[in-house]
Amino acid sequence: MFVPAHKEIFAESGDLKIHCRYFGKPGGTPIVIVHGLSYFSYDWIEVADALSADREVVAIDMRGFGESDWSKDGCYSIYDNSRDIIAVLDQFDWNQTILLGHSLGGRYTTFCAAKNPNRVCAAISVDSAPAQAPEGSARVAEIVGMTPPSFASVEEAMEYYSIDPHTSESLRERPRFEAYLRPVPEGYAVKRDPFFHSKFRVIHETGKRPKPPVDMWEVYAEVQCPLLMLRGTESDMVSSTIASDVRERLPGIDLVEIEASHHIAGDNPSALISAVTDFLAENEL
Repeated sequence: MFVPAHKEIFAESGDLKIHCRYFGKPGGTPIVIVHGLSYFSYDWIEVADALSADREVVAIDMRGFGESDWSKDGCYSIYDNSRDIIAVLDQFDWNQTILLGHSLGGRYTTFCAAKNPNRVCAAISVDSAPAQAPEGSARVAEIVGMTPPSFASVEEAMEYYSIDPHTSESLRERPRFEAYLRPVPEGYAVKRDPFFHSKFRVIHETGKRPKPPVDMWEVYAEVQCPLLMLRGTESDMVSSTIASDVRERLPGIDLVEIEASHHIAGDNPSALISAVTDFLAENEL
């Protein structure tokens, strides 16, 4: 995969450093992108680069992921992640921004928008909604909770995720895996705090989830700025039933469906970019 030119900068949030991939130059309202639980900032490079044609765009690694620091105390709440987002805004001296979050990252960006109306002028939730379908939640719990603690090689990691490392088609995927993995004595491990492996392994094995710290329906209703929700038509996380509930209970949200699974940025990046660009133009951002 060709990686567009960008800068890598760290923002300080309390005692942690948050890794930021910076694209573009000053112009329109800047955008901050926050990935989901099974992803990293690397997954958003293509989208970030495209959206940076007329503005600054930053894709971050959430605390505990990628190149960002891990919390030694296991502080990974929605409150902690919201503070990290504000720390990124402060790092770049941005008074206002547009927040775009995927899946779990969408919950964090929406919460941040609701609680910081003076800093967030628009929010975009990518296959993220006030509720989650059980099928998608169970799938993600299995992916995160059952990932082996280490792999002997990059090739073994690729094979674990059903990608044959010995084909020409794998050439595009290999840089992605090299970006995801960190060297450990046993070989390579995913760049994610083992805290998440332990937490979601329990969820996968018991089927029980801890009570959410906030009511996301109330959070979405609290958002004052324009809010775009993008749903993958084949998503197992935001079901058609949930989408209908959103339209009924939160009529102010602009809900757009894109032909894709939960991973819209990977399945149909051009449609995602087009939907976001149209939303920004409509709101003169």
